[in-house]
Amino acid sequence: MEPLTKRSKIVFNKKMTLAESFYLPGIVSGMAITLKHLFRRKTTIRYPEEDRRFSEIYRGKHVLKRDDEGRERCTACGLCALACPAEAITMVADERKPGEEHLYREEKYARIYEIDMLRCIFCGLCEEACPKEAIFLTKETVKSGYRREFFIYGKDLLVEPADPGKKIDISMRLTPEVIKFKQDNRQRHNR
Repeated sequence: MEPLTKRSKIVFNKKMTLAESFYLPGIVSGMAITLKHLFRRKTTIRYPEEDRRFSEIYRGKHVLKRDDEGRERCTACGLCALACPAEAITMVADERKPGEEHLYREEKYARIYEIDMLRCIFCGLCEEACPKEAIFLTKETVKSGYRREFFIYGKDLLVEPADPGKKIDISMRLTPEVIKFKQDNRQRHNR
């Protein structure tokens, strides 16, 4: 009978030597690796005293940005939640009431906006999907804790402070390619 594909391999059943039957070569090579690592410089850092150096493109804690007038940029379109592969973002939209024009930019806003930080994989797809540039990932790390409910971040923890002196800098997320794209008026969301 002929094989269906030409990818089949012929396996040899080679007899083991006496040294191999006692697993001596495997033990010696394992000990050599152990001894090599024993004399290397330690990579452990003493966390509270020393800070770990992060990459320039590190993606950390999320922030919901405000516009120049202090209004929330998020319009609860839901594109960030759809783009999230971990399904970590949930939101409830609501209509802006008369007199709330100074709080929200559009007629629709996110009354509830939550991110489950335990589910989030910090991929940045929510940031790319947002047409209003409302959500960004900062260099700030998510603090550890002992209870799950501490890791569900609501608007109280995500929205940028209204004080202009406490604005969160996201300029490191704007690469030259992104800036060029955002200045192109032919793109619908830049109009």
